[in-house]
Amino acid sequence: MATTPEQLATAFCTTYFGTFDQNRANLGPLYAPEATMTFEGAPINGRDAIVQKLTSLSFQQVVHDVTTLDCQMTQTGLLIFVVGQLKTDNDQVLGFSQCFHIVQAGESYFISNDIFRLALHHQ
Repeated sequence: MATTPEQLATAFCTTYFGTFDQNRANLGPLYAPEATMTFEGAPINGRDAIVQKLTSLSFQQVVHDVTTLDCQMTQTGLLIFVVGQLKTDNDQVLGFSQCFHIVQAGESYFISNDIFRLALHHQ
């Protein structure tokens, strides 16, 4: 059982990104029913809508590589900020950042808020 915020954040990210890379459709149980996500600036409300968005992304294969992970305790859970790289299908490697707010419900933690952005260079 994770005992420090850092251990909890690492365990959560291992589960989240491992599940995402293997089968995005299985991410639903990690999100609270009323979870909110901002994906590349677009708001998505509710677990089912989030999973529908993630499973509708155009790539077939993806591999996430977490470079850094920072976390802070909040009044209701844990704030996790991730910076890393991802590779989809035969595309180039892209940088990304993702911020999760996970909240405790009983013995489990669920994603309450999720913000995702690719690190793209704009000309």
